[in-house]
Amino acid sequence: MSQTAAVLLTIFTCLVGTLSVAAEDLTVLGDKLDGVAPPDMVRAYLLGKAHAALDRRKDACEKLKTPEDIAAYQKRIREFFVEQLGGFPERTPLDARVVERMDRDGYRIEKVIYQSQPRLYVTALLYLPDAKPPYPGVLVPCGHSGNGKANEPYQRACILLAKNGMAALCYDPIEQGERCQLLDGQGKPVLGGTQAHSMVGVGSILLGRNTATFRVWDGIRGIDYLASREEIDPKRIGCTGNSGGGTLTAYLMALDERIACAAPSCYLTSLGRLMDTIGPQDAEQNIHAQIAFGMDHADYVHMRAAKPTLMCTATRDFFDIGGSWDTFREAKRLYGRLGFPERVDLVENDAEHGFNSPLRVAAVRWMRRWLLGVDDAITEPDFPILTDQEATCTPRGQVMLLDGARSTYDLNLELESQLAEKRKKFWKETAPADAMAEVRRITGIRKLADLPEPKVEKAGQLPREGYRVEKLILKPESGIALPALAFVPETKNGDAYLYLNAEGKQADAAPGGPIEKLVKAGNVVLAVDLRGVGETQPAGKEHAYDDLLGKDWRDVSLAYMLDTSYLAMRAEDVLVCARFLATYEAGAAPNRVHLASTGLVGPPALHAAALEPRCFASVLLTRCLANWSDLLRAPLAKQQYVHTVHGALKCYDLPDLLGTLPADKVTVSEAVSVR
Repeated sequence: MSQTAAVLLTIFTCLVGTLSVAAEDLTVLGDKLDGVAPPDMVRAYLLGKAHAALDRRKDACEKLKTPEDIAAYQKRIREFFVEQLGGFPERTPLDARVVERMDRDGYRIEKVIYQSQPRLYVTALLYLPDAKPPYPGVLVPCGHSGNGKANEPYQRACILLAKNGMAALCYDPIEQGERCQLLDGQGKPVLGGTQAHSMVGVGSILLGRNTATFRVWDGIRGIDYLASREEIDPKRIGCTGNSGGGTLTAYLMALDERIACAAPSCYLTSLGRLMDTIGPQDAEQNIHAQIAFGMDHADYVHMRAAKPTLMCTATRDFFDIGGSWDTFREAKRLYGRLGFPERVDLVENDAEHGFNSPLRVAAVRWMRRWLLGVDDAITEPDFPILTDQEATCTPRGQVMLLDGARSTYDLNLELESQLAEKRKKFWKETAPADAMAEVRRITGIRKLADLPEPKVEKAGQLPREGYRVEKLILKPESGIALPALAFVPETKNGDAYLYLNAEGKQADAAPGGPIEKLVKAGNVVLAVDLRGVGETQPAGKEHAYDDLLGKDWRDVSLAYMLDTSYLAMRAEDVLVCARFLATYEAGAAPNRVHLASTGLVGPPALHAAALEPRCFASVLLTRCLANWSDLLRAPLAKQQYVHTVHGALKCYDLPDLLGTLPADKVTVSEAVSVR
C-alpha cells in the first residue's frame, strides 16, 4: 500500500458512520436542466438517443421494397436476435410424461411434465379436442400470472381452442405456477413473477444471455412436444398468448419457423411509445442492443412475414395503443410488398390490459381461419375450469421439489464455472494490452483521448476555515451535467483527489469529515456526482423493482437496449473528471490525481483506473463489489443491476482488472462479497 493510500484509508476507517452535512446548501444544480428535472436527466438523455436510433431504423425499413430486400432484412434481424440471447442449447430428450388424464365435455386434459433442458422441468396442461386427428396444435405461453397455466383466462383460451378442433399446450413459465426457482425451507417460493425474472436477468446479462433465453427455449421445446404427439399435425402449429405470453408469442413467432399462425395479445406496441410511457419492463422484455441495432416491436412481425399474424390489442392497455397501430401499419405495408396484406391484421378491444373474452375469441377465430381453413364467427360460452390444485402436475406443487431438479440459476452458475476456466486461460496467455483491448471492446468505454473536454460552469462558492468550496457543473456531453464540489485549500501540495461516493458528493463533505481532513493536508478534492448519483439519481416510482434492482433500473434497462451500460457511462465520467482535475487549481506541474471511491460507484472507478492507469497516482476502492461471479451464487443480491455489462464474464471479472494495477498504487477496503 502506498503512503498516500494509507493516509486516506486511515481517514476512512477512523470515521464512524457517515457524518451529516452541515447547514450549508451544497446543492449544485437547480430545479431544471434544459427543462428537465435533475433526477430525470439520464432518462431524458437516453430517450433522445433511443428516438434517434428508432428514427434511423424506420427510415431503413421504408427502403425495403422487394422480396429479396425483405428476406435479407429478416435474416439479419433474426441472426442478431439469436446472438443477443446468447444462442440456444442443444436439443436434449424431452423425457415427457403424462402424469394424469381428465375427460371433459367435448375435450380432454392431460397433465404433462417435460424437460426443456436436462432436469429443467416444465409443467404444462395439454388440451385435446374431441375431433378426428391429426389436428392443429397451438402453444399458449402464459402471461405474468402467479398461478401460471391455472390462470382463468389461459384456461378459457385453451378450452375454446379445444372445443373448436385444435389442441392447446399451456405451460408454466419460470418463476410462475409450479416453476418457482427459489424455495424456502418449507418449499414455498421466495420470489416470483416479473421480479424473479429480473433477478434471473442480472446473472444472465453478465454471461451474455437473457432471461428470455430460457423463456424462448421452453417455448421451442413446447412446440417440439406438440410436434411429437401423433394426434397433432406438426405443419399446423399456432401460438397465442397475452401480456408476458404476448411477449413470448412475439419472440417465438419470429424465431421458430414452425409457427404457421400467431396471435400475440396485449404486448406489441412500439419501443418509442413504450419508452415514452411505462418504460422498460422486466428482464426478458429488454433485449441487449436492440434499439441501437434497430429491432423494434414491428420486427417480430416482420421476421415471420408473410405468415398469418393477428395483433390482439386493448384500447386502454398500458402497452400504448398508438404504438400498436404504428407497428400494425408498418407490418401491413411490408406484408403488402410481399403480396399478402390479408395475412396480417389487428383487433382492438375497448378494454384495459387482459386476455378477455373478445380477444380470446379473436385469437381462436384467427387460428381456425388459417389452421383449419374455417372462417366463421364463433363465440365463447361459459364452461367450468380447473382449480389451481386441479391444474397441478407435480406431487408437491413445485418442480424444484422433484428429485434432481435444476433451476435457471443452476444453469447460469454452470455456465459461469465453464467461463471461469476460459477467463483464467485468457488472462494467462494473452498480452496485457490485448486483454485490456478486449475489455474495452466489451464495455464500449472509449479511450480518454477520444472523450471531449467537459464544459465547466461555476454555480457558487462557500468559504470555510482554511479553504473554499466551489460549486461546479461539469458537462461531459450534451444532455449530461455532473454536479461537483471542489474543495480548494489555501496552500496546495500538488496532490488532488477525485472523490466518488455512491451516496452523493455531500456524503463526506461536512466540516470535520473525511474530505476536510484531506483538504487541510493541502490536497485539492473534487467530489462529483457521477450520472445517476446524488442530485441526478432517479426518484424511483415506488415499484417493487426499486428495492431489488435499484431506483435506476428503468434507465439501466434503456441503456442496455442502447448497447451501453451505466458502468461504461460512469467510467467515462470518471476519466473526464480525472483529466479536468489534473489541471484544476494546478501549479506549474499538473496535479497528481488520486482516485477514491465508496460504494456502488466502485466498479466504474475500477474500470476507469484499469483502462487508463496513467491518470491516477493511487486508487482506493472502499466497499466495492469484489467480483461479478459472486452474483451468480447469490441470486437475491440486491441493487446489483447497475453493475451489469452484457457478456463481461466471457472475458473478465473484476479481480482481473484489479490485477492489472500496480499493487503499491491500489488499495481495496471492505470489499463487498454478496455470497
